[in-house]
Amino acid sequence: MANHKSALKRVRQTKTRTDRNRQRKETIKKLRKETVAAIEEGKSDVAAKSYSLYSSAIDKAAKKGLIHKNKAANLKRKAARKLAATS
Repeated sequence: MANHKSALKRVRQTKTRTDRNRQRKETIKKLRKETVAAIEEGKSDVAAKSYSLYSSAIDKAAKKGLIHKNKAANLKRKAARKLAATS
């Protein structure tokens, strides 16, 4: 464990950021599952709304540096292709 005041603060900041990042990643995974489920069930209106939320969450995560911008583009592309295939 750190002994300096600044190191202790850094530990607290790291824990806060780790928790926030974990929550954001879980949200992305949850939205992905909802989108894929709606697409597979054939609910196009629900799938479109779910895809919108999913792509927005991915964009925010990429903007914050949580995931790489190319990974964000790939995730959105895969979901968009599945959505377009059912329409």
